[in-house]
Amino acid sequence: MTETTVGIGGAAESTDMVLNIGPQHPSTHGVLRLRLVLDGERVLSAEPVIGYMHRGAEKLFEARDYRQIVMLANRHDWLSAFSNELGVVMAVERMLGMEVPERAVWTRTLLAELNRVLNHLMFLGSYPLELGGITPMFYAFREREELQAVMEEVSGGRMHYMFNRVGGLKEDLPAGWLGRARDAVASVRSRMDVYEDLVLGNEIFRGRTRDVGVLTAGAVHAYGVSGPIARASGVDFDLRRDDPYLAYGELADVLKVVTRTEGDCLARFECLLEQTVNALELADACLDRMDTLAPGPVNQRLPKVLKAPEGHTYAWTENPLGINGYYLVSKGEKTPYRLKLRSASFNNIQALTELLPGTLVADMVAILGSLFFVVGDIDK
Repeated sequence: MTETTVGIGGAAESTDMVLNIGPQHPSTHGVLRLRLVLDGERVLSAEPVIGYMHRGAEKLFEARDYRQIVMLANRHDWLSAFSNELGVVMAVERMLGMEVPERAVWTRTLLAELNRVLNHLMFLGSYPLELGGITPMFYAFREREELQAVMEEVSGGRMHYMFNRVGGLKEDLPAGWLGRARDAVASVRSRMDVYEDLVLGNEIFRGRTRDVGVLTAGAVHAYGVSGPIARASGVDFDLRRDDPYLAYGELADVLKVVTRTEGDCLARFECLLEQTVNALELADACLDRMDTLAPGPVNQRLPKVLKAPEGHTYAWTENPLGINGYYLVSKGEKTPYRLKLRSASFNNIQALTELLPGTLVADMVAILGSLFFVVGDIDK
């Protein structure tokens, strides 16, 4: 007797399936493509395909003078615009050996922390949305609007603030602004327990995120992952404490570096939430200090043509999503010879090649969303 095996579907049962997630996909915060190789419901390998939003910002830096590059630096992570500006003006000031007025230092620190809260609230609302919970998004935007109002009042910009300048800030604060900022911070702080109850208290959310997408500390170091994602894996590193800039050296007693050891999606969300609360505490501390500062300038007078001396420097900051660095090379001209951008999301997203293999397709969105990236920050 002869036994014959008949294959249906062109031997599909023994062939791995290649699935493209994106480039247009609702859980990617922009235009990102993931090339997954699947064995049934399980991911065998994952390759992030980037570059769909690439604008060549690093080459554009070379064609703009030191006043104009602030506009370009502003935009790669559109949720962290103020922090992006900060890094590039700090690099130029370091090249010039320039001291920034004390009021500008404290105002920058305050606005950087408010910007951090705005960034984190977006992810605190959108991450549950990706897992099927729509309600937190409405709460997150309610809090964002209160802080957006004070940021818009002080800078004139809603997303791209353009408030930093080489040597300080664009202009002084409006009359009565500190009081309005204090009210907004207090209002948002009073409602942060909503996310604790609504999201972390939800058994479905915990079931979808606990022990899912575990990133080890070794992988964090190997891929250069930073920010809340690295700290959720037990990597206790924060530039605000470990290499202080602005006024963070004087805020050491308020600054709390939030860490977890589990390294899963739930730990990453918990780190983000606790860090948001601490950023509001830091903003309060900055407001307290600014109430005691004597009136004074918020910027330095600059020459009509600003030229950085020949040399190079590297300025890095603890952006909301992780380490953001600018390597500036000058040949003594009014434009940078080279300005290399090290963005947090670019490194963080590479960890997907480590995180996704072996997981189920259903967990892929949970893992992807928990990396809290902005695609413009990846592509630059």
